Amino acid sequence: MKPFTHLSGNAAPLPIANIDTDQIIPKQFLKTVSREGLSRGLFYDFKTMPDGAPNPNFVLNRPAYASAKILVAKENFGCGSSREHAPWALLDQGISCVIAPSFADIFYNNCFKNGLLPVVLPRETVDSLLEQAGGPNHVFSIDLEGQTVTAPDGKTHHFEIDAGRKASLLAGLDDIGESLTHAPAIDAFEQHRKLTRVWLG
Repeated sequence: MKPFTHLSGNAAPLPIANIDTDQIIPKQFLKTVSREGLSRGLFYDFKTMPDGAPNPNFVLNRPAYASAKILVAKENFGCGSSREHAPWALLDQGISCVIAPSFADIFYNNCFKNGLLPVVLPRETVDSLLEQAGGPNHVFSIDLEGQTVTAPDGKTHHFEIDAGRKASLLAGLDDIGESLTHAPAIDAFEQHRKLTRVWLG
């Protein structure tokens, strides 16, 4: 998992509430455990016309947002079924931060386990950020260490984040990586166990 420290880039506005995980990555794209190539299914029903052609009106299909690194959305983002492919698909698209007034719990937790930063800000603030993301200058800056989002208008907005999750993102550690930081202590325990409880093998 890549460390997340600072991020600066285009933000794409997606002013829709209650976007569920089946809208983020529809079920037909869940047949793989690979994290690569999932961007093909990201928001498939939004970005694709019934005949299979790209929908020119969908924000991520517009040239100005094709390389967006940040997504600004409405409340309850990521609701629906538990789907780790959802953050995988966003990351495969190049999006590593989602800003919204609220997130569904399971999606929110999955983001941290995969290196995607979910930022919760007040609804009024997000409404302003959505408007700015839709404007001619939609470059945002995220500072995880300082816990701030700097908008195109120059205003800086502070967000809260659990200290442990913040430390893991900054270090680029998922659950396995976090466990491996304790490898010396684990090895010492195993050696001690072999010497004191030989009957366990």
